[in-house]
Amino acid sequence: MSDELARLYPDHLRTVIERATAALAVAGFDHLLIASGRQSYRFLDDMPYPYCVNPLFKAWLPLTRHPDCWIALTPGNKPVLVYYQPDDYWHETPSAPSGYWLEHFDVRVIHDPKHAVQHLPRSGRSAIIGESGSALGDVEPNNPEPVINYLHFMRSVKTPYELANMRLASQRATRAHAAAATLFQSGVSAAGVSEMDLHRAYCAAAGQTELELPYGNIVALNEHAAILHYQYQRSDRPQRHYSFLIDAGAQVNGYAADITRTYGADDAEFQLLIDAMDAAQQQLCDQVRPGKPYPEIHLDTHARIAAILQEQDLVRMEPASMVETGVTGTFMPHGVGHPIGLQVHDVAGFMENSAGGFIARPAGHPYLRMTRVLQQDFVVTIEPGVYFIDSLLAKLKSTRHSTAVNWDKIERMKKFGGIRIEDNVRVTAGTPENLTRDAFALL
Repeated sequence: MSDELARLYPDHLRTVIERATAALAVAGFDHLLIASGRQSYRFLDDMPYPYCVNPLFKAWLPLTRHPDCWIALTPGNKPVLVYYQPDDYWHETPSAPSGYWLEHFDVRVIHDPKHAVQHLPRSGRSAIIGESGSALGDVEPNNPEPVINYLHFMRSVKTPYELANMRLASQRATRAHAAAATLFQSGVSAAGVSEMDLHRAYCAAAGQTELELPYGNIVALNEHAAILHYQYQRSDRPQRHYSFLIDAGAQVNGYAADITRTYGADDAEFQLLIDAMDAAQQQLCDQVRPGKPYPEIHLDTHARIAAILQEQDLVRMEPASMVETGVTGTFMPHGVGHPIGLQVHDVAGFMENSAGGFIARPAGHPYLRMTRVLQQDFVVTIEPGVYFIDSLLAKLKSTRHSTAVNWDKIERMKKFGGIRIEDNVRVTAGTPENLTRDAFALL
């Protein structure tokens, strides 16, 4: 696969340079400077926060652990990479620049971050992109909105190089998902497992530490699956396992995978609900096609969930009435998904065009993270869910629709927490490419 990345990279970089050149022209700048970011430290402490590279920096080349580096583009010239290689015996330092990207940059190695300014253009107008802490004297990020808007909007269309990295990230993540699922099933029939056990098994199989993963793993046993962004991995082992929801990803060269699966423990009633959700999720994935407004997929998600709630005898209402009255929002209070790529919740999900603008969410759906019309080579997540959340159920119980709810079954379901199934799906000219299902199939 490294040979494929090397083959695809030159065209990717050419596209990145073309987009950057166009962004500068639109905004009237002569140069583009992008800081990789700084290592920052805890307040009143000498312990560092985890370093996170500027996503607009890693769009150019696969350097994700390299603070205090810079890219400088003057249109018509070879891009400059200022590469910081500290003289440090306390930590492992970056090796000498190498890789399939090297020949495409004018590389300047520095050993002091302040020396970067000597290699950056000083005349003309520069668009300087980075966090405020990246400033070097009078070289201070100005983050011009027209430039950033243009770059964000255009990067929604993934290059073949980016798609290759995202496929690799999906393969890494699905291997880890399979390992965690196997451990859960073994724990159901044996002495049990904890969320911490499952998290560690996932990281080991992914070959990535918590800090290398694109986001904090959601590893939820039983009722914890009802907490959408459950943030802990507890070490105690439940006396009984009812369910396991894992929302976890992986990264390759700065590109993310974001995958969720839900498993039951030998309960036929809950398994029927999982199977129904899985079937609905695959039908939603099939809608990821050019020209499809993403909010239509979200609204259809609610229609399908309403049908499942009726079929599974959870709510005794007509599906259309459930959607119209907002009853489905009790069981699925989040959006159907989001863009994904250099960031897990990638940018530009609401933009009207490369100049900016905002495409509003459908009324009554405040947590949808994307409203754009899908185009070829967009990659989005499709992640419908059904949850049994005490606070939302209490609100539903106080409404006139309470009498339509099968509260006895709801009580039986609460110990399972909920279900979410999430795939990463690419828009093609025809049948969508499901990066997640394809990666699972390779196992």
